Amino acid sequence: MEESDPTGDEAPPSRSGERTLSRYDSLERIASKVSGLANVKVMTTALLLRLAFQSIGVVYGDLGTSPLYVFSSTFPNGIDPQHVEANVLGVLSLIIYTLTLSPLLKYVLVVLQASDNNEGGTFAVYTLLCRSINVGVFGRKAHPDDRALSGYDVVPRITGRFREGIRNFMEGRKAVHMILLLVTLLGTCMVIGDGTLTPAISVISAVQGIQVQVSSLEQNVIVAISVVILVLLFNLQRFGTDKVGFMFAPVLTVWFVAIGVIGLYNIGAHDLSVLRAFNPKFILDYFLLRKLDGFISLGGVVLCITGTEAMFADVGHFSARSIQIAFVPFVYPTLLLAYCGQAAYLMKHPEDVANAFYKSVPAPVYWPMFVVAVLSAIIASQAMISAVFQIIKQSQAMSCFPRVKVVHTSKRFPGQVYIPEMNWFLMLACVVITIIFKNTTTIGNAYGICVVSVMSVTTFLTAIIMLLVWKTNILLILAYFAIYATLELTYFSSVLVKFTEAFCEFVEWD
Repeated sequence: MEESDPTGDEAPPSRSGERTLSRYDSLERIASKVSGLANVKVMTTALLLRLAFQSIGVVYGDLGTSPLYVFSSTFPNGIDPQHVEANVLGVLSLIIYTLTLSPLLKYVLVVLQASDNNEGGTFAVYTLLCRSINVGVFGRKAHPDDRALSGYDVVPRITGRFREGIRNFMEGRKAVHMILLLVTLLGTCMVIGDGTLTPAISVISAVQGIQVQVSSLEQNVIVAISVVILVLLFNLQRFGTDKVGFMFAPVLTVWFVAIGVIGLYNIGAHDLSVLRAFNPKFILDYFLLRKLDGFISLGGVVLCITGTEAMFADVGHFSARSIQIAFVPFVYPTLLLAYCGQAAYLMKHPEDVANAFYKSVPAPVYWPMFVVAVLSAIIASQAMISAVFQIIKQSQAMSCFPRVKVVHTSKRFPGQVYIPEMNWFLMLACVVITIIFKNTTTIGNAYGICVVSVMSVTTFLTAIIMLLVWKTNILLILAYFAIYATLELTYFSSVLVKFTEAFCEFVEWD
């Protein structure tokens, strides 16, 4: 059954006399007519900077608040006092290179280029692939007249015997079509899981910092405060990404500046030698020392890149260029300073690893930082909540999700949407998870599984895009896939082991 067009904006007939298939729904067509926004290439510098500023409050909250719990999750049983330097420098080196390889090199340089008409996420990569080759499960290849739509970039024709052979192989086998769709749906499910766990772990990790100063405060009180904050957060979503971004961006900007400055202070005040961790040799030393325990600890290290997928999934709310502008000169260096500062503090005070972030904050600024941390943790949830809205809208357009109400919250930016049903579902799930688990340890282990799973799906799909759409050199594709498949498989194995152990402890199994 065809949907009616409430705007009366009927699609023109094609040359064959059939009605032209449309890529957008009616509201998106209206939004795309706004001058200067149909194509990000014509955006002014002022508009790009505005979007970059907003993206700090929406995209980077989760990634930016990871310093609250990474070291404590990596060393749940404390740091061996006999090998403090090897442990701290090894983990710091792992954090540095994980941040560099994944968000900086993979997402900024590669994945952000795989957006489909400025929409990101696993379904955007899938639709881009379906427009290039005939692998759509639900029956039709992209209609030729779709390319006449102003919002579409022209997909280059596939050339070369090897690429032609791969395309023919994929087009001729229904099993391949189904596998691609199932992989895409797996990535979508992991994003929804990520959006469910992010608010819970971020808010709890920030609120429980008050126990550093008020040790008598019980965990049940922390949980109650966290639940109230979560309910308020989800009630803000109806105002839309544009307004929420401007409300949240100043707080996250202050947060990034603060953790960067405090990190720089800790490096100078405690141990400047932590900068040696930029030498990857310390990673090898760390694994030689801890062996299996070192491998399992990767389940904590991987939390330093939680929220990275939001850089891609939230592209539709902003633009690839604005997200890059915010990350490279601002978010990335402040995160490195924050982790280096915590490591410098732990070199002198390894016994404080359970509350490494708050313990490393200088006493005179503890309470201001606590307030900013709680606000930032609330905002951190916004990244994956917005990503869930975006990816649900895309999956619904591909008939892979039940029909739900999609509210367009901006007349200027067609990708900014709000889905009431998903918002309340996520809120209920977050509240239940917070009440049941009560701490960040078990949530963090499950969180790592979602994070690595969706990143692995993105790696797989973008490798196919590189081969069939971008026509990238085969050696570069092999290098890209080998590096990131190995990295993400290693992290996934670690978080799976760690989650199994933590879950068994939680249910008190032997």
